Amino acid sequence: MNWRSIWAIARKDLMEVSQNKMAWGPAIALPVIFAVAMPMLFIILPQVIPAEDIEREMGDINTLLANLPPTMQTLFDGKSLEQMFVIYMAGFMFAPMLLILPLMFSSVVGSDSFVGERERKTLEALLYAPTSDMELFLGKVLAAVLPAIALSWLTHALYIVVVNAASFPLFGEIWFPLDSWWPMMFWLTPALAVLGISATVLISSRVKTFMEAYQMSGSLVLFVLALVFGQISGVLILGSGTVLVIGTLVWVVDAALIYVSVSQFKRSALVARL
Repeated sequence: MNWRSIWAIARKDLMEVSQNKMAWGPAIALPVIFAVAMPMLFIILPQVIPAEDIEREMGDINTLLANLPPTMQTLFDGKSLEQMFVIYMAGFMFAPMLLILPLMFSSVVGSDSFVGERERKTLEALLYAPTSDMELFLGKVLAAVLPAIALSWLTHALYIVVVNAASFPLFGEIWFPLDSWWPMMFWLTPALAVLGISATVLISSRVKTFMEAYQMSGSLVLFVLALVFGQISGVLILGSGTVLVIGTLVWVVDAALIYVSVSQFKRSALVARL
């Protein structure tokens, strides 16, 4: 296997997708919203609204807190209503929303991988390049997975900085991230990035336009939304153990999708469609 060819394909894809404003617009806007605007809202809101309104809301949250594992419940011991609100919203409720980012980032690049080549009239030259089917496939996958993971980690890091900086006057200490965030960042986030690209590259090799591929791959976000609603309803608590289990299951699905994608990825079929 020629890794020089694989990296050359990956670099070419990254250069081309970086010029696609339709692709990178959401990739810039969502991290700003998720990592800056939303945590600032959660932290500033309890400091400006009346205390009785917070207490009324915390009545519902106390019911949910009772369902938390004992190790998580101790985080709220001795905290004021304002501090409990910030920990619950910024530390627990909004956590699954950041998992949308690796799926979105990898889907953006993956959707552009073959459909973009076809729209730019460069696919035929790429298909006749002196590389194997596996090298071509891996080059496309790396071009999506590596920036998706890197941008997701940068967004997580920005979220951590914003939460601690904005809430420091309220807490007087650095309290974030929680223990469950580490497996979420370093185990589940890469798994979701691979899930996005393993499905998206397969989709993009069969549709005609970038938007069609991106919309079809966007349905993967429903998985993350299910985690969000599960967390909000109290049915699913994303503690460290739960995140590790979910991440492992996603990696198993990734392996199955990659196997199917590689087995069905045939350069001759793509040439025939031209």
